Amino acid sequence: MTDLINRPEYLNQLVQNKDVDLIKIVTGIRRCGKSSLLDLFHQYLLKNGVSEDHIVHMNLESLRYRDLTDYLSFYDYVSGKIQGSGKTYLIFDELQVIEHWEKAIESFRLDYDVDIYITGSNAYLLSTEFSTLLSGRYVEIRVLPLSFKEFLDFYEFGPAVTVEEKFQRYLQFGGMPVLREYQFHEARIQQALEGIYATVVLRDVLQRNPQADQNMLQKIMLFLCSNIGSITSPNNIGNVLSNEGDIQKGKNIAGKTVEKYISMLRNAFVIYSVGRYDVKGKQLLKTLGKNYVIDMGFRNMLLGYRDADRGHILENIVFLELMRRDYRVYIGKVGEMEVDFVAERPDDKIYIQVTESMQSPETRERELRPLRMISDNYEKIVLSMDRNFIHSYDGIKSLYLPDWLISSSDNG
Repeated sequence: MTDLINRPEYLNQLVQNKDVDLIKIVTGIRRCGKSSLLDLFHQYLLKNGVSEDHIVHMNLESLRYRDLTDYLSFYDYVSGKIQGSGKTYLIFDELQVIEHWEKAIESFRLDYDVDIYITGSNAYLLSTEFSTLLSGRYVEIRVLPLSFKEFLDFYEFGPAVTVEEKFQRYLQFGGMPVLREYQFHEARIQQALEGIYATVVLRDVLQRNPQADQNMLQKIMLFLCSNIGSITSPNNIGNVLSNEGDIQKGKNIAGKTVEKYISMLRNAFVIYSVGRYDVKGKQLLKTLGKNYVIDMGFRNMLLGYRDADRGHILENIVFLELMRRDYRVYIGKVGEMEVDFVAERPDDKIYIQVTESMQSPETRERELRPLRMISDNYEKIVLSMDRNFIHSYDGIKSLYLPDWLISSSDNG
């Protein structure tokens, strides 16, 4: 087994849910570390006194299980491996390949003394028929690519490399764990990312949506990557693409079509869509959200890395970090102004602006004004790449973005 990379935050979530009568579902984009996490959990069980014959661990994309195509054959095969006495741990990787797998999983729960862990690379795993069958009986653990904090632990850096330089690499290469093997070798990282991206698109998007047009999917993905952090609607994306002209002549792309493709990318965990929230009216707005991409490496592989877009790239990094910290994230609307993020947890709320720099008075005013217009007492933060000595403007915190990313995730 290759040297496993420990990701304690996620492993702890599995450990905390161990033996709780809920199905543990680990979701996330392909190659973000779900299988390694299950391997780590398997090792944890062995170290803590569970014997190997009480662990059934299968990766269903392996050809070894090619005959298990439906839930009945899967159920019979696994039932033959479950021990008569004591709890058996069932660990299933890439379960989406088994048709109606949820019926087998529900049956294991009813028929045996088992604790069940599953992963999947697309959101159909949590689709309606499944949610209906297992409603309230599962817990989802969302695995994301490496945070900046994890990135610093994963890679070896020479003593002379500054935090800025490390952060620059993170912005450029992203956080897919597999890239560690290439030690920042640009051409090989590019190839690896192309490979992962092609698999995600071909397996998790097009296989599931055979009627989809690969060319259109790619165009929409490129558009979303080029417009990270811009407010867009499916209709205006459709109009822009229709006017580009290399879609069939005279064919207008409807907003509905664009929405369908974005939801395919969402279901493969490549894109996250964020709605807008009216801070004063305290309501979600139906129109005009933003889209963020799961990993900067993919974006840069598709578009080339350009420093000019740093503001939007930084915004995307902050969005992912807020997700890791278990916030529900919205774009905030305050009157006619906008706040980059309103992030909520049951016990907490923060307002965040992200900008490359606060040095110029105009930028400073632009970033602070919407935050000043919010009258509640929740924390308000501006994150930037300035290492300045001003840590607060009228009670609005000003933080150096890499420091915020490295700080413990409990303090917002």
